[in-house]
Amino acid sequence: MTELDRSLAEPAPDRDAVRSNASAARQVSPSAALEPRANSVLPEEGEPVEAPPGPLLRLVRRQEVAYALVGGFNTLLGMALTIMWLKILDGAVSKDIAAALSVVLAYCISIVIAFVLHRTLVFRVRGKVLRDFVAFVGVNSVGMVLNMVLLQFVVSVFHAPEEPAAVVVMGLVAAVTFFGHRHISFRRDPHEGPHDAHDSRPSGAAR
Repeated sequence: MTELDRSLAEPAPDRDAVRSNASAARQVSPSAALEPRANSVLPEEGEPVEAPPGPLLRLVRRQEVAYALVGGFNTLLGMALTIMWLKILDGAVSKDIAAALSVVLAYCISIVIAFVLHRTLVFRVRGKVLRDFVAFVGVNSVGMVLNMVLLQFVVSVFHAPEEPAAVVVMGLVAAVTFFGHRHISFRRDPHEGPHDAHDSRPSGAAR
């Protein structure tokens, strides 16, 4: 029997079976979709794992702009809280103690609000709350010290006017603290998937 006769004698493949196999190959289970692919590129060490943007990021579309807006709001909030505590403590303690205590109380409240806003609106992470908060306070404290040292250095050494120097130094420190919060305060393991880093639901919960 020739090769042509053998090919003609073989039964034709079942078209329904071919369609079924092709359809099954195109379907991917939800759990398989979450598994990293062998050739996928993981984020750089210290880079936050991407999460769906929140309402602020959907509006401004850039994390740097969202960070500046939240930082500006928190600065105004700190000023308002300081004035509020000055009025509350007026007459209860001496003016010197009231001034120092008002700044401390305002900072304690505003740092918590700033942490929540940066965490939920700017950097979009979940889990590790205590670790993130300690790191956030640490980065903010370094920024405060850096601000004081740089401003004193610029004014005393370069004899720059205080007001413009303060604006420039605050801008530089704000940029430094942005990267500090991005790579330290809200840092996530690059080998974590988005589900592990950003989904607070138990792994067995229904989806």
